[in-house]
Amino acid sequence: MHIVAKEETAGGGLRERKKRATRAALTEAAVRLAAEHGADKVTVEAISAAAGVSVRTFFNYFESREDAFLILDADAGTRVRRAVLHAPAALSPLEAVRDAVAAELVGVEQQHELWTLHVDVLHAAPHLLVRSLGAHMAYETRLAEAVATRLAAGAGSPGRPAGETEDPPAPLDLYPRLVAAIASAAVRVSVEHWCSRQEEAAFADVFREVFALLAAGLPTPPAPGARA
Repeated sequence: MHIVAKEETAGGGLRERKKRATRAALTEAAVRLAAEHGADKVTVEAISAAAGVSVRTFFNYFESREDAFLILDADAGTRVRRAVLHAPAALSPLEAVRDAVAAELVGVEQQHELWTLHVDVLHAAPHLLVRSLGAHMAYETRLAEAVATRLAAGAGSPGRPAGETEDPPAPLDLYPRLVAAIASAAVRVSVEHWCSRQEEAAFADVFREVFALLAAGLPTPPAPGARA
């Protein structure tokens, strides 16, 4: 996810935007080199050179070489959670998550080649795949915490804006966990479906359709050839 949310862009300043760009360049360089040579054969020196930065700069962003392969945009989760917390109170939690995630996926049609390479790299290196899954599970838990915080703040209640409290209730209830898990599955299904049928619809339309089906309670579709 490489598209920066409006609030982050406006509030982060030039320095923060440069930092995000450097991290993205390092991650992309790592993925492309790993896709060509295999992750185990890619060195920190090679990644840094491909991104046009020093090895010292690499370690300003990643604790280890393996970390550069795990997630394409490690800051996206923070932006999504912030957007969920500050979404209009009239939106349901699922709608708030939908809009927050959609803002991060604006560039998916331009970035899908890199995403595909990333998936290939992870599947070719099981130890990286396991670590990536762990990172995504942590992201999902943090998203559930944002949903719980929004609910605790009285989202949808007049005069009480979502996200006015910082600390999520603990332990997490079933509903926030389910919303976060559904959102993760919706993103994966949307990307996979669109990648296999790019000529039929724009990604944004597929993404919105997925959430529309979820919001409607996943009604059973009519049988092929059935009369309306």
